[in-house]
Amino acid sequence: MEYVYTAMLLHSAKQPVNEANVKKVLEAAGVKPEEGRVKALVGALDGVDIDAAIKEAAVVQVAAAPVTGPAAKKEEKKEEKKNDEEAAAGLAGLFG
Repeated sequence: MEYVYTAMLLHSAKQPVNEANVKKVLEAAGVKPEEGRVKALVGALDGVDIDAAIKEAAVVQVAAAPVTGPAAKKEEKKEEKKNDEEAAAGLAGLFG
């Protein structure tokens, strides 16, 4: 994860995400950079609009937010009851 965070930090600081900068940031954080991972990160981000990727990720995350409210509580109780019934059935099998 520190490699991804490094790229985000460099992008946020408006610095190029290149091998030299990634290595510098990782070393400053006390992480020994792995050459292959650095190259893979820089290569994967080559030509990527990081701002657009962040916005897209935020939209996907919001769209996947859990439902809350009375309907969600009913569903949660149903699931809890089902789990209790399954557990009871499993225990009955031990003594049956």
